[in-house]
Amino acid sequence: MPRLRVVIDKPACCGYGLCAEICPNVYKLDANGIVYVDDPIVPEGLEDTAREGAEACPQSALAVEEV
Repeated sequence: MPRLRVVIDKPACCGYGLCAEICPNVYKLDANGIVYVDDPIVPEGLEDTAREGAEACPQSALAVEEV
């Protein structure tokens, strides 16, 4: 399976937090509720959940792409 990378459009993030609820191992929220990741490369085994978290974003602030 190809490796995946998370791309964040921070200005688009409105802090809904759905991504972090769905995939807390990838998506984190800062003190203001804005999404960030510790590592943009999705850990092996979390690809589907990372995609689901990105797709759940109402603002389309997240994308998951192959590297």
